[in-house]
Amino acid sequence: MKNPYLRQESEYTWKIDAVGPMRVPGLIFGSERIIEDVRQDRSPEQVANVATLPGIIGHSIAMPDIHWGYGFPIGGVAAFDEAEGVVSPGGVGYDINCGVRLMTSGLQREDIVDDLERFSTDLYKAIPSGVGSKSPVSLSASDLDEVLVEGAAWAVRKGYGRKADLEVIEERGQIRGADPDKVSKRAKQRGLPQLGSLGSGNHFCELGYVDEIYDPVAAAAFGLRQGGVTVMLHSGSRGLGYQVCDDSLRAMLEASAKYGIKLPDRQLCAAPLGSPEAADYFGAMNSAVNYAFANRQMMTHFVREAMRARFGQAGDLDLVYDVCHNIAKWETHLVEGQQRRVCVHRKGATRAFGPGHADVPRAYREVGQPVLIPGDMGRYSFVLAGTQKAMETTFGSSCHGAGRVLSRSKAREAAKGRELFKELKAQGIYVRSPSPRTVAEEISEAYKDVADVVEVMDGAGIARKVARLVPLAVVKG
Repeated sequence: MKNPYLRQESEYTWKIDAVGPMRVPGLIFGSERIIEDVRQDRSPEQVANVATLPGIIGHSIAMPDIHWGYGFPIGGVAAFDEAEGVVSPGGVGYDINCGVRLMTSGLQREDIVDDLERFSTDLYKAIPSGVGSKSPVSLSASDLDEVLVEGAAWAVRKGYGRKADLEVIEERGQIRGADPDKVSKRAKQRGLPQLGSLGSGNHFCELGYVDEIYDPVAAAAFGLRQGGVTVMLHSGSRGLGYQVCDDSLRAMLEASAKYGIKLPDRQLCAAPLGSPEAADYFGAMNSAVNYAFANRQMMTHFVREAMRARFGQAGDLDLVYDVCHNIAKWETHLVEGQQRRVCVHRKGATRAFGPGHADVPRAYREVGQPVLIPGDMGRYSFVLAGTQKAMETTFGSSCHGAGRVLSRSKAREAAKGRELFKELKAQGIYVRSPSPRTVAEEISEAYKDVADVVEVMDGAGIARKVARLVPLAVVKG
């Protein structure tokens, strides 16, 4: 559906009415400023296309960080009925379980400012980063199969973390239904040397501090205090996850034809949820999800070692939370007054379960799940908390970041001739990267201002603001 009409429904919501083959309306969250940019993009067309898939429930949803993606828009959320719905790799993406975790320390900003430049180098040395980066840990084929089943629990069992970490990871760091036999030989070959590495692109490890607190009760529950030093990690399933997605697309195109699924876009290829093809995809995708959990867990261990070596016991890190971005998973939601088991696709979107939900860690259950929203390396990031309204409106989902406004090539053009490392250092931010090209692609101008995106989520009642984090040192892939 080309150029679908966006009708403003409230200050922060915009509807695409269900016309033609659309089975449900589209719902986009955004302010008038954000929607101006969205209208210049083809992502609303993707929202409408997703609404044509069999078994979709409620709305085809997009968050305020929406931009053009593969099949689904980045920022897309869609839930599908267990009996009539489908699973689509385009609703998950290539970087399966790309996600973010946040850690807190016993340090205050003033404790580390004199050591920032040296510690930024420590961090860079501690975490393998960049295209093709490899882990210092050697895995056997049987080790990898264990990782694909156990996730973060494997890393903790091997000494890379604490059992307490598992309590504050989405799905406790181990999603059920993984089947390593459904992961191709090529995907495993790519994953073997990369466990515990950052990767490239928009992945990062960021040392920062709490700059502002909006909700003191939730901040206290999350262990966030004014001026406290934090670490945020953003990475995913590396080459293994990419290959799992790539491998699945041919089978899903064949499945779409086999089951008579009409596709407005081949990138939305899908299979019925009860089909063998769907089972194969879930087995492989869930394996990649667990790989990503283990990957972030191992990097957490590396960062903890570097922090303790430089700052002593005060530098020890407690894990606040770890959220998935790119995933399709079974959840139970209230739909038209009834609890129903549905398959929720979140593509560049974050789970945001509200207070009281059994899947929210006990320590946070009164205030809601932590929602981690990274911005860009030159500005700030946010911590939010999930709400009951999210459970009622977005299947417990929120935005996942700022959202790109410039392609990588256009960002490089905008950065041409600039001394980016010096620019950021002048702001008090030390950036370390094996690739100046990557830093150019990740300039602040390449992204929406994440404060604008978060304002929409807070204003719409989907996730409420808890704290703002400001970067001090950043390792980029």
